[in-house]
Amino acid sequence: MEVHAVQSDKGIGFAVLFSLVAIGGAAVLLLAPGQVTKAWGFALAMVAASIAIVGTHLYWG
Repeated sequence: MEVHAVQSDKGIGFAVLFSLVAIGGAAVLLLAPGQVTKAWGFALAMVAASIAIVGTHLYWG
């Protein structure tokens, strides 16, 4: 029986780190005053979420 082992935890680390950044961006979106600041919070959340997914796919197995 063959067992597949992950050599590195970078994929999980990227996902956790950038998910926390995305949550921070979403908090800015919800709590910040002004439409432009909310837009930057949304942009931060979307970019961080995308990087979290890409990092997971690149470094997972």
